[in-house]
Amino acid sequence: MLPNKHYIVFTHIVLEILLLNLCLGLVLLLKNPDVSLPVTGSIVENESFHLALIFNSVWMIIVFLNGNKDAYFIQTSRKRFKYIVINTFLFVGVVSTIAILLKVDYFNRTTFLLPIFIFAFLNFFLYSLVLEYFKRKNGNPFDSHVVVIGSGGKWNEMESFSKRIQLIGGYQIEGYILDKTAEENGYETSNVLGGLNDLSEILQTKNVDEIFIATANLKQKKVNAILGDADYHGVRVNIVPETPVYNNKVKPVNLEGLSVFQHRQTPLNFFDNALIKRAFDILFSLAVLFFLSPIFLIVALLILMDNGWGKSVLYKPYRKGEANESFRCLKFRTMSVCDNPKNGTKSTVKNDPRITRVGKFLRKYDLDELPQFINVFKGDMSVVGPRPHRHNLQDDFRKVVNDYMVRHYVKPGVTGWAQVNGWRGPTQTVEQKKQRIKHDLWYISNWSFWLDIKIIFKTVFS
Repeated sequence: MLPNKHYIVFTHIVLEILLLNLCLGLVLLLKNPDVSLPVTGSIVENESFHLALIFNSVWMIIVFLNGNKDAYFIQTSRKRFKYIVINTFLFVGVVSTIAILLKVDYFNRTTFLLPIFIFAFLNFFLYSLVLEYFKRKNGNPFDSHVVVIGSGGKWNEMESFSKRIQLIGGYQIEGYILDKTAEENGYETSNVLGGLNDLSEILQTKNVDEIFIATANLKQKKVNAILGDADYHGVRVNIVPETPVYNNKVKPVNLEGLSVFQHRQTPLNFFDNALIKRAFDILFSLAVLFFLSPIFLIVALLILMDNGWGKSVLYKPYRKGEANESFRCLKFRTMSVCDNPKNGTKSTVKNDPRITRVGKFLRKYDLDELPQFINVFKGDMSVVGPRPHRHNLQDDFRKVVNDYMVRHYVKPGVTGWAQVNGWRGPTQTVEQKKQRIKHDLWYISNWSFWLDIKIIFKTVFS
């Protein structure tokens, strides 16, 4: 599954937690009508709260240590059932052990076990219904649109390979690209999209998420050209091991028995890292929005007083985010007149007359960026990541840095590695553009939780 599909998994995990607590609450009310729920009385001394804390903590540990993203988009009932059964028995064992160690004797055994089994049944049953609903309405939300590149001389092998990855689930074959044109290879089937020379145009016109290079016959020069085109368009590449173009730094990824090498493999490709980053984004953004809410209110009042009560406090320009998707990036309004948020192309200049008095102060201390923590909470952005760019800047940057689009492998950030290293503000020279992208790509390749913490501290104290 593509990392940009992780949001579906995160949503599922949140719904699982809600379902677990609902099952626990119902069992407590039915089996122990006189029990006080966590919403009543003193939480610290509430026995139901203790039980809920144990259940939630244990399930999150199981999801983090024993879970994986594949389990949340398994499309066969048998595999999904197997995953649920294994985790349910782990759940029962760990909760029972904790109850014995902590001498939790104020609930009977049925109260401990019944909500777990009800939760397991509903988790399996409801997941199947929701997945089927999405398939019928919008198609499989986990599907990755794929093109397969191979040799026309090994057509049977390419078809066999394609059927195999389709059986794994989550891959929708858009077509094939041959090392030569379809006419040269004698294929007129509509599944053949063209030759390698057509790759850039195909990626430009078709909705392609990933490329599989499924032949060992391609020369090094051709494979490098494929990787260059893929980076230019921000499309991920998977290389079948037989292809003689990979190095020891890249570890093979197992797709249910099929080993492939992922070009541009990053730490956030792995579900546990993505889960840590998203959980931190939610908690950090909530803390900022809560503790700085008085500042939000004061800034809003100052903007209205300075700029007129009839105008919006926020400016909502369109920006490019993860997987090249557009989103509304929230900012405090700092100008009396702003470009059209959808296609604005005019950058600010020194002593820009459009900037208001309050706007100058907000820009000086970067307070105009604070509303972006709403974007972080919503999932459009992350606390740390490459800064989001306007639509019209993409082609400009790609002329200078071929792999610019690799920035869209991750969510854009409120702050980033380039910004704390001095490459912030206008990018008017070629060197400024190269250095900003160079730092962004280094961050994507070397992400860690502690690197995010370091960048946040450098942002605050700089």
